[in-house]
Amino acid sequence: MTSSLSFRPIDAGWTLRASAGPAPGALTDTVAAVVPGCVHTDLLAAGLIPDPFLDDNESALAWIGLVDWTYATTFPWTEDAADRTDLVFEGLDTVTTILLNGREVGSTANQHRSYRFDVRDALVEGDNELVVRFRSPVKYANEQSVALGVRQRPYPLPYDAIRKSACSFGWDWGIATYTSGIVKPVGLESWSVARLAQTRVVAAPDGDGGTITVDVELERSADAASDRLLVHVAVNGPGLDGDALPSTFVEVDGDRAHVRLEVPHADRWWPAGYGEQPLYVVDVRLYGDAPDPLDATHRVVGFRDVRWDMTPDEAGTPFTLVVNDQPVFVKGVNWIPDDALTVRVTRDRLRRRFEQALDANLNLIRVWGGGLYESDDFYELADELGLLVWQDFLFACAAYAEEDPLRSEIEAEARENIVRLGHHASLVLLTGNNENLWGYEDWGWKLRLDGKTWGAHYYYELFPALVAELAPHVPYAPGSPFSPGAGWDGQTQTGPHPNDELHGSMHLWEQWNRRDWHTYRDHRPRFVAEFGWQGPPAWSTLVRSVSDAPLTPESPGMIVHQKAMEGNTKLSNGLIPHFRMPEAMEDWHWAMQLNQALAVRAALEHFRSWAPHTQGAIVWQLNDCWPVTSWAAIDGDERPKPLYYGLKNAFAPRLATIQPRDGGLAAVLVNDTAEPWSGGFVARRVGFAGDELARFETPVSLGPRETLTVPLPADVAVAADVASELVVAGVDDVRGFWFFAEPRDSALGAAEVDVHAEPVADGTRVTLTASTLVRDLTLLVDKVDPDAVASDALVTLLPGESATLIVRHDGGGLAASVLSDPRVLRTANELVAS
Repeated sequence: MTSSLSFRPIDAGWTLRASAGPAPGALTDTVAAVVPGCVHTDLLAAGLIPDPFLDDNESALAWIGLVDWTYATTFPWTEDAADRTDLVFEGLDTVTTILLNGREVGSTANQHRSYRFDVRDALVEGDNELVVRFRSPVKYANEQSVALGVRQRPYPLPYDAIRKSACSFGWDWGIATYTSGIVKPVGLESWSVARLAQTRVVAAPDGDGGTITVDVELERSADAASDRLLVHVAVNGPGLDGDALPSTFVEVDGDRAHVRLEVPHADRWWPAGYGEQPLYVVDVRLYGDAPDPLDATHRVVGFRDVRWDMTPDEAGTPFTLVVNDQPVFVKGVNWIPDDALTVRVTRDRLRRRFEQALDANLNLIRVWGGGLYESDDFYELADELGLLVWQDFLFACAAYAEEDPLRSEIEAEARENIVRLGHHASLVLLTGNNENLWGYEDWGWKLRLDGKTWGAHYYYELFPALVAELAPHVPYAPGSPFSPGAGWDGQTQTGPHPNDELHGSMHLWEQWNRRDWHTYRDHRPRFVAEFGWQGPPAWSTLVRSVSDAPLTPESPGMIVHQKAMEGNTKLSNGLIPHFRMPEAMEDWHWAMQLNQALAVRAALEHFRSWAPHTQGAIVWQLNDCWPVTSWAAIDGDERPKPLYYGLKNAFAPRLATIQPRDGGLAAVLVNDTAEPWSGGFVARRVGFAGDELARFETPVSLGPRETLTVPLPADVAVAADVASELVVAGVDDVRGFWFFAEPRDSALGAAEVDVHAEPVADGTRVTLTASTLVRDLTLLVDKVDPDAVASDALVTLLPGESATLIVRHDGGGLAASVLSDPRVLRTANELVAS
């Protein structure tokens, strides 16, 4: 009788010790280890290291990356009737030698793939010893860099020479951790006759129904090379029930089987903001001559079509996402690993981040190429919640060798992850790299490479071929940024420049690095895949992680937690055109947070105003991996910054924004909903005291997903006194503002705001009533309660106007006197008024 496949985790009794390198003496003794886990989390749990995220503990713990570490455990095993017993590691970070009962059974050098070793001959009856020896990732990367040839990169350590998360070596927002560990489950898998080695599932809509195709590849045991095997596939989900559930048996041909099922009714899967997310379960079972399956797996799929329209037009080449024949304006954010110690990222934590993203009106997350191929939890939640995913292959800002052993590892990881991720309804793009096509053209690589390979083979040849083989339904682009029509002739890149704003996707970083954020309006890109502005984390996050006394923008801990080159200088240079530089620390903190939010909000409103010429913007970045001054909207302690509300407001389903047009001003109305939008459009020029100086009215009507530009007459668009006037325009409560002068050059006076607070079920309802013009009113509620979160921020009110928001928190209601504290209630006004 053949037995079904079984998996037994090896997750108990692990120990950890430093086996070579500059570890403190105490760490040569063993400590208890958690698997899955990493060295840092085990040493933290044992009380042997301080929190690496606090103060300058990063540098104090840099030795961890220079140490060879050894994990060990014992486990019992009893002889069974299985044909094969495999030792399976779902993820190892990164360079290891694996010994079972003193025998070397395997070695690894890639964090981005799994490993399987046939160990039946190495197992013994009773207790078995499993040892995993980790090489220092820093030393290994340096050795490989020499062996492969040094290549160009922006940071000192050669992250390009090792298949490990690039940002674990540090980035301009990230702590250098140099992690090591058994970061995913490990166990023994016993099986007989055959197992499902690879299962690829594709759901395709067709009329009112759809089709499911399943491609299976098997691994057979040596004694079952010619056994007759059957694959059974069944589908269940919305609209399917009872005896009508589609299912079929197909005989395996050699080690492969192809199954196609017609699904008579299949509801369409839509991105957030466009419809529902019905999901279907595809069960796949492998049978031999026994009634019980030899192996089984399942995939959860959604029926949708996806493509990127790159048909040249009179303006260049668009980069338009189309789902179910519906063009989608991409409201996106870039994603980095959500914790620098990635083993701490749980499904619940990902759900919190995704719910924040949805609350901010986002519909796409781009998984950046210096991090990870994201987890099954990540993609399952994205499918469930309707968040589209753009996944980079893991190459970032560097030239990569095309020679072995790197070349073979890269192909192995790409194959595995294309198959693992390809069935997900949320996955809408695989991209070859981050900024490497651009870097090759503009960053001096050609001279310094002096003929060495740099990765073109991967981006232009290997990856597109693998996607075509394993997941042809998933769109692919060679890089980000990327201009359609570009290519590689073996010597040079051909076609348009990779970062040409008239073609495909582009990255905009000159504003942050050298120019004022108003100059975003100098660009009319077809699609923006990266841009952003820095700001510090929430105040409670900052003071938890930095204990400087006094705390200043330049105090030692603040500098440790500012990774960008000349970051504080760029913060200052970017603020001064708009506000004077505050002296007090809390004023500086607020000013930089506000300017970050204003910069990105202004850019997003500009990009949206040019739809459908521009069909998407992906902000750098949604999240942080530790407490740091960065481009993130949500900080490393999971708290939203003012930027978060800038995204939420600029990405609102209906938007009114005022933009420069043809030497004057125009109001642009954006209706990103499935319903028509009509009403009375009103534009007013008003004084800061609230007096109306000019008025323009006209009826407007927008269809679904439509943008309408309304030129404003000169009496509204031209100020008599630029320092004390503004334009307010919109339809009903959807409105935009235009100030004729920068805040620092305006007559903006002190904010006078009445605060009324009343307890509600989940916190406090706060009504804010302005007696004066109030710009960008924000409640920094984490100063009252570190866990409190406001529903809105960056609220501008004319004299006499009110706004209501909810502050969510535990416990009783918050008092109005606490919320009106000038440390908590912040506006642009106090950065201007003397």
